[in-house]
Amino acid sequence: RGGLAVLQHFDSLYSVWQGALTTFCLSSVVSHHSKELPAILGGSGLSQADRAAHLNALKMNCYLLTGLVDAFEMETSSSALLEVDPSGKKNRTKISGSLWEEEREPLLRLLTQLLQLDLRQLWGGLVVEEDFVSLVTGSCYRILENPSIGLQKYRATREAVTHLLAAALIHYDHMFSATLKITQMLQHFEHVAPVFAQAVSLWATEHGLKSLVGELLREIGQKHQQDLARDASGVKGYAVFITELAEQIPGLVLSHISVLLHHLDGESYMMRNAILAAMAEVLVQVLNGDKLEEAARGTRDQFLNMLQAHVCDVHSFVRSRVLQLFTRIVQCKALPLTQFQSVVSLAVGRLKDKSVIVVKNAIQVLAAFLSNNPFSCKVILTSMMEMLGVSPAIGPEEEWEAMLPEVRAATQQLFQPLQEGEEEELEVDETVESTLEQITGLLRNVYPKGYISLLFSVQERFELQARGMISSENSEDPPRDKTEEVVLEEQRQTELVKQKMLVQYLQDAYNFSAKITEALSLISKMMYENCVSVVQEAIEFFVTVSKFGVPQALLGVRRMLPLIWSKDPAIKEAVLNAYRQLYLNPSGDSERARAQGLVHSLSLIMVDASLGTIQCLEEIISEFVEKDEIKPAVIQLLWERFTEKSQCSSLERRAAVMLLGMMARRKPEIIGSNLDVLVTVGLSEKLCEDYRLAQEVCNAISRLPALGKNNAPFRLPQNHMLFDCLSETVSKGFGQPSAHWIPFMEAAVTLIYQLAEGAEEICAHILQVCSQQALDKLQEADSRVSDGASSLPTFLLVHLVSLVGQVALQQVAYLEVSVSAELRRRRILREEKTKKSSETTMEEELGLVGASADDAEAELIRSICETELLDGKHLFSAFVPLVLKICNNPGLYNDSVLSAAAALTLGKFCMISSEFCDSHLRLLFTMMEKSSLPAVRSNLIIAAGDLAIRFPNLVEPWASHLYARLRDPCPSVRQTAGLVMTHLILKDMVKVKGQVSEMATLLIDPEEAIVGVAQNFFSELSNKGNAIYNLLPDIISHLSDPNCSIEEESFHTIMRHLFSYITKDRQTESLVEKLCQRFRTARTERQYRDLSYCLTLLPLSDRGLHKLQDNFDCFADKLQDPAVYGYFQTVLARFRRAGGKLETKVRMGGKCPAETPRDFSSPLQTEWLLPFSFFLLFFLAGSRCRPLSTANRDEDFVTPQPRSLRNQKHAKKHPPPKKAIIAFSSDENSSEDELSAELREEETPTKTTPITRSSARRLR
Repeated sequence: RGGLAVLQHFDSLYSVWQGALTTFCLSSVVSHHSKELPAILGGSGLSQADRAAHLNALKMNCYLLTGLVDAFEMETSSSALLEVDPSGKKNRTKISGSLWEEEREPLLRLLTQLLQLDLRQLWGGLVVEEDFVSLVTGSCYRILENPSIGLQKYRATREAVTHLLAAALIHYDHMFSATLKITQMLQHFEHVAPVFAQAVSLWATEHGLKSLVGELLREIGQKHQQDLARDASGVKGYAVFITELAEQIPGLVLSHISVLLHHLDGESYMMRNAILAAMAEVLVQVLNGDKLEEAARGTRDQFLNMLQAHVCDVHSFVRSRVLQLFTRIVQCKALPLTQFQSVVSLAVGRLKDKSVIVVKNAIQVLAAFLSNNPFSCKVILTSMMEMLGVSPAIGPEEEWEAMLPEVRAATQQLFQPLQEGEEEELEVDETVESTLEQITGLLRNVYPKGYISLLFSVQERFELQARGMISSENSEDPPRDKTEEVVLEEQRQTELVKQKMLVQYLQDAYNFSAKITEALSLISKMMYENCVSVVQEAIEFFVTVSKFGVPQALLGVRRMLPLIWSKDPAIKEAVLNAYRQLYLNPSGDSERARAQGLVHSLSLIMVDASLGTIQCLEEIISEFVEKDEIKPAVIQLLWERFTEKSQCSSLERRAAVMLLGMMARRKPEIIGSNLDVLVTVGLSEKLCEDYRLAQEVCNAISRLPALGKNNAPFRLPQNHMLFDCLSETVSKGFGQPSAHWIPFMEAAVTLIYQLAEGAEEICAHILQVCSQQALDKLQEADSRVSDGASSLPTFLLVHLVSLVGQVALQQVAYLEVSVSAELRRRRILREEKTKKSSETTMEEELGLVGASADDAEAELIRSICETELLDGKHLFSAFVPLVLKICNNPGLYNDSVLSAAAALTLGKFCMISSEFCDSHLRLLFTMMEKSSLPAVRSNLIIAAGDLAIRFPNLVEPWASHLYARLRDPCPSVRQTAGLVMTHLILKDMVKVKGQVSEMATLLIDPEEAIVGVAQNFFSELSNKGNAIYNLLPDIISHLSDPNCSIEEESFHTIMRHLFSYITKDRQTESLVEKLCQRFRTARTERQYRDLSYCLTLLPLSDRGLHKLQDNFDCFADKLQDPAVYGYFQTVLARFRRAGGKLETKVRMGGKCPAETPRDFSSPLQTEWLLPFSFFLLFFLAGSRCRPLSTANRDEDFVTPQPRSLRNQKHAKKHPPPKKAIIAFSSDENSSEDELSAELREEETPTKTTPITRSSARRLR
C-alpha cells in the first residue's frame, strides 16, 4: 500500500524503530509517499476518506522518522563521550553513529522535498498544523545541538538543515517559532552561533526573509540587562551571533541595530563588544566612502563617536576590543580624515593604560595609522613645521611681544613733525604678497620705523584694490564688464577654498606627526616592561616607524638593542626579526646593490654609538653570521672599503673594520685568512696617525681563536710582522699630542699579551723606547733653559703614565690567566702520561693531587707578583716614584688629564701586589674623597672595585668610603659608584650592613640614568632569596633618622619601590612585628610617621592583622598624631578591600569610627583621639579589652594594664612566649673615625686572601 502501510503497521514499527534497517525502511516509505503526493494533491477527485488516510499516514511516517532522528542524534552525542575499549576495538555505538552520519543528509533532503509540496490540501486548504511543522523542524534543531556540527566535514549536513528550515519558514509560517527557538538555542549552546548566523544570512539574501533578522535582533534587544549580566554563557552566544551576522549582512544589521544600542549601557561587556564590533563592520562595509548621503554620513559619525566613547570603557576587554576595531577600520581606510586626530589622541592616551592588553592594542592602532596615513609616505614633524611656518621655539605672540616696545617708539617718532632732510620714501611693490614680505622683513630686521611708514603708505591703496573699486593708478585697460568680474570673483573664491583645504590638510598632517612623535617616547619606555607581548608590539612598532623615515625612530631602534641579551627567547627573536627586516632586506636590483645598502645602514647605526650599543650590535651580527644570513658579497664589500678599493669616508672605513671584527666572532677565518692585509693596510706608516682605525684593527685581530691545535694556546712568533708594526706605531705616536693615542695603545698592548710569544719582552722594549723619548725631550728642555727649571710637555707624562699602567695590568692578567692555564694544561698532559705507565695512588683517586697542584701554581704566580714585578730589578719599579709623586702633589701637577691617568695607574699598580696595595690604599681613598676632579674620583672608584675583588680583606675596612661616593655632588661619579657597588654587592664582595640605604637614596636621584641603576640593583637583589626583606629594617632605620636629611615625600618614594618586592605572607607578618617593635625605639614624630607609612605598604592578611593587634601596645600612644592615625586608618581600609576572613571582620566591627573624618586642628577633636586609640584596641582585640569611657581631661585617661597582668591566673598555667628583641643598626653608635679617609697604622688590617681573577673594566 506504499505510504499508507504505516496505518496498519504503526505499532510494530514504533516498537522496533531503533535500527539502521528501520531507518532505511521508513525513509523508503516516506520517499515513496512523497512521490505519490504530488499526483494525489494535484487531482480534483480526492475524497474526504482518502485525504484523511494520507494525512494520518504522513503524520505517522514523519513522527516515526523524526523520532528515529532524535534517537540517533542522542546516541551519537553520547558516543562522542565514550573512549576506545582497552582491547583496542571500537565501541558498537561508534559504528552505528558513523552509519547514521551517512544516512542523516539524505533523510534531511527527503524531509525538505516533502515540505516543498503543497501540503495544505491535506488539511482542507487550511493552514498546516503548527505541531506538524514543529515535529519536522524539531529534528533540525536537535541535529544542530550536536557540538561537532560546526566541523568542516558536516558542512553538507548544515546546508541540508538550512534548506529544510528555509522551506518551513517560506511555506509554513515558521517565523515566530524559529525566532524563539533560535534565541533559546543561542543562550544554551555556544557552538550554534556561527551556524545560525550563516543560516540567517542565507535566508535573508537568497530567500528574502529579511524580517527574520529584525525579529531576532529585537528578541535579543529585549533581554533584561540584569539577566545578561548573570548568564555569561548565554551572552557569549548572543555576542558571537551578532558579530557574525554583522560580518555577513551588515546592511540588514544596520537597519535594526537601534534595538541593541541600549545594551551599550549594560553591565555585560561581551554584549558591548558585540554591538561595537557590529558597528565597526557596518562602517567598513556599508558606511564607507566619500559619496555617502547626508543621513548616512550622520550615522557614520554617530557610530564613530560611540566607538571613541568606549575607548575609555570601564572594562579593559571593551577598551582593547574597541582599539582592535579601530585598527581594522583604519586598515580598511574607512576612517574619515576629520576623525584621525581624535582617534590618534585616544590611542596615545591608552598607552598609559594599566591593562597590558589595552596597551598592546593601542600600539597596534598607532602602527596601523602610520601604515595607512593619507598625508604622505613619510611623516616627519620638522618638515611639516617648515611647510606650515611653525616655529618650535618662539611663537608669533612671543615674537610680537618682543618687538612691541620698539614699534611703539617708532610710531611716536613718526607722528612728530619731520625735520628737513629726514623724510624717507619707501618703494611700494605692486602685489600684496611682495609688500607683505617687505613689511615682515623690515619688522624682523629691527627697522620698525620703515615698517610703519610702509604700512601707512600701502594701507589705503590695497584696501581699495581688495574691494575692487580701483585697479591701479597707471592702468590703461578698459573697465571690465560685470560678467568678467563675476568669473574673476568665482575664481578667487575657488582658489580661496583650495588654499583653505591645503592649510587644513597641512595642519592635520602636522598634528598627526606631533602625536606620533609623542607616542614614540612613550612606546620606547615599554621595551623593558615585564609583559612579553607588549615588548614585542613595541619592537614591531619601531620597525614600522623606521620604514616611514621618522628620525626619532632611530632612537627606538637603538633602545631595543640591549634586549638581545634578554633571557626570554621570544623577545630575543623579536629583536633579531626587527633588525632582519630593517637591515638584512635592503632594496636593490643586484646582489652588489643590496650589499651596499646593508653596509651603509649598519654603518649609520654605528656612528657615535656607545660601547654598549656596539656590543649589542655585535651579538646580533654574530647571530646572523652563525645562521649564514650575511652574504659573501657583504664581506667582500667590507674588505674593499677597508683597503680603499671602494671609495668611502674615514668613518665608513672604520665601521667596515668594526663589522668585520663582529663577524669574526663566529667565523674567525674572516680575519685569519686576511691577517696580513689587516696589518699592512691598517698599521702602515701613512695611516699611523689614524689611531682610531688602528685601534679597531687591533680589536678585529683579537677575534682570532684563543686555542690552537690540541687545545694549545694560539700564539704568533715574537718576530711576527704584526708586533713590529704595533711597536713602531705605538713608539711613533708616543711623542705626538693625540687624544686617540691612549685607547689605541691600550688595545695594542692587550693584543700583544694575547697573541705574542714573549709578550713581556716586546712591551718592555716599547717602554724603554718611549722612556728614552721622554728623557730626550727633557734633555732638550734642559739645554734651552739655563736656570734648571725645565719641564716635560704634559701630554708626554700622560702617555708615559698610561703606558706603564696598561703594561702592568696586562702583565698581571697574563700571569693570572694565560700562564696559569698553560701550567695547568701541561700538568694535565704529564699526569695523563704518568697514568698510563704507573698505578694510581690513594691521593690521586681522591682528587687531592690536582687540588694541591692548583694551589702550588697559584702560590707560584702570587709570589711572582708579590716579590718580582715591583722590586728594584724590574722595569716597573722605575716608574712607581713618578706615579706616586703626581698623586701626592695635586697642586704641582694640576692638569686634570694627567691626574686622572696617574690615579688610574696607581690603581693598576695596586692590583699587582697586596703589600704595595696595603701601603697605598690610604692615598688612594684620600684622593677618591678629596680630589676636585670628577674623572679622578670615577677612575679610583673603578680601581677600588677591582681591588675589592682581588684583595677583599684589604678593601673591606674602606667600604664605607665607597658607599660615601653614592652621595657625590657629580652625577657621573654617582652613576659610576652605583654601578661598581652593584657588582660588588651582587657578587658578595662587600658586606652590605646598614649602608645599603645609600643605594636606596639613588632611587630619588634627579638623574634618570642613576635611578635606572638603582632600580636594576634592587631588581637583581630581589632574586637572591630574602635579601631585600633582611635589609629593609636597616634601610628604614637609616632613612628615617633625622640626621639622614631625607625628605618625607622622598622617603615614601623609596619605600614604595622597596616594598613592591615583599610578596610572601611570612615576610609581611614578620615585617609587621618588626615595624611595630620599632615604634618603641623611635624618638621623633617623623619616625612615627615613617613607620606608620611603611605599614600601609604591606598587603595585610588575616595573620598579619593578628600580628598588628598583638603589638598594639607598641604604637597605641602614637595614634594621637593625626598623620599616624590616618596611616593606620589606611591599613584597616586596605584590609577590608582585600577581603579578610569573617572572624577578623567581626573583630573589626561593622563600621570602624576611623572612617569618620575629623578636624585635628581642633583641641576637642585631638582630645577625642586618645580614647579612640583604646576604642580601636577594643575592635582589634575583640572582647579581651574593655573600652574606656570618654573624658575631656588628660587626668582621666588611665593606661590599661598589660594583658599578662590582667590574666595572671592564666599566665601561671600558660606563660606567654618571650618576644624576640630586635636590634637595628641605626641604634648603634657609629664611630667618628669611620668617616675619616685616613686610618691609623694599627687599624689597617694585614690579612690577605688568595689571588682571584681581576676585572679589566676601566673608565676611559
